[in-house]
Amino acid sequence: MAISMNELKKGLKIEIDGIPYKITEYQHVKPGKGAAFVRCKIKSFLNGKVIEKTFHAGDKCETPDLEQKAMQYLYDDGEMLQFMDTVSYEQIGLTYDQVGDTEKWIIDGMNVEMMFFNGNAITVEAPAVVELKIVETPPNFKGDSQGGKKPATLESGAVVQIPFHLVEGDVIRVDTKTGDYLEKVK
Repeated sequence: MAISMNELKKGLKIEIDGIPYKITEYQHVKPGKGAAFVRCKIKSFLNGKVIEKTFHAGDKCETPDLEQKAMQYLYDDGEMLQFMDTVSYEQIGLTYDQVGDTEKWIIDGMNVEMMFFNGNAITVEAPAVVELKIVETPPNFKGDSQGGKKPATLESGAVVQIPFHLVEGDVIRVDTKTGDYLEKVK
């Protein structure tokens, strides 16, 4: 199905020249002279690169053949990250480039959403919020301010800024889109 210029919006998935993209930024421009156009930043699902694209009236792009499936992260075999379909138990490997930044938010056994394009696995998305254990953080000292932050390494390898009162072994919730600490799990 073709998508016209006036249907474009942030978060929409489109296909240009056989490559699936997601619109990350969107700006409708109406100059004093001439026809209006849309300036977008689009991110490729295949390699993660972000490019700028301008759409003029009459330009059309296709809806990509994308499918999402619930998968479980199994392990890192040194060359690829291995995932398992939770329904058919089929195992699929993705390269580090395909997984991208998502790798720092997932641990063995975690459920994720895998994206398929024309039947081939292309990328994976971590849940919006994950619960991870703090494995390394500096100790607290008397006089640490209540509003301050300190770095903490999580069990997945990600480093986030956390409040001073948290210590190693605590489990916290983290927003995977921004990398921000949300709260301590009780």
